[in-house]
Amino acid sequence: MHIDTNDLLKSIMKSFDRIDYVKSSDIPNIDLYMDQVTTFMDKNLRKNSRHPEEDKVMTKTMINNYAKNDLLPPPIKKKYSKEHVLVLIFIYYYKGILPISDIQALLEPITKNYFASDLDFNITDIYEEVFGMERNQIESLKKDVMQKYESAMDTFGEAPDDSKEFLRLFSFICLLSFDVYMKKMLIEKLIDEMKDTKFPNKDKDKK
Repeated sequence: MHIDTNDLLKSIMKSFDRIDYVKSSDIPNIDLYMDQVTTFMDKNLRKNSRHPEEDKVMTKTMINNYAKNDLLPPPIKKKYSKEHVLVLIFIYYYKGILPISDIQALLEPITKNYFASDLDFNITDIYEEVFGMERNQIESLKKDVMQKYESAMDTFGEAPDDSKEFLRLFSFICLLSFDVYMKKMLIEKLIDEMKDTKFPNKDKDKK
């Protein structure tokens, strides 16, 4: 079976250009019930999932578990604020690469200090700053992927002709996987460092 890796890569690159984050201004300014939250998440994030026609972005059970495990502040009278939705979006992106305990360690200083904050700087500001920065990384990411692709296409020059295509694709996947592995290891080390660091607590600072 022939796979045109060049056409496949071009298609992936085009999909990168279509990736966009959910802006805070897209989130309703009114409190939402659980069904409304899951509908909003599904509508805005499903298109980037691996199997859009099948994948569940976030279920009621997931959200309830996040609240029980202190990843998400509890709803008020069964309603979720705009800030709840922002935290859920962070969780959605983290849960594919990090265990619950790491996500909790990462988000705890954020939710404790900036969730429902009366400060001028709050969780909405953090969200917009971080996701705006990530959007600007798309072009750099595309260049990096292309470099890895070109390197992979230069491998296995001495392999049998009927095996070169598969082996070069395998090589490309290995390069991408190694990159993910190294970055995941770095993320884990940074989170472990965070766990040992005492961050300022805005509630205590006020007292």
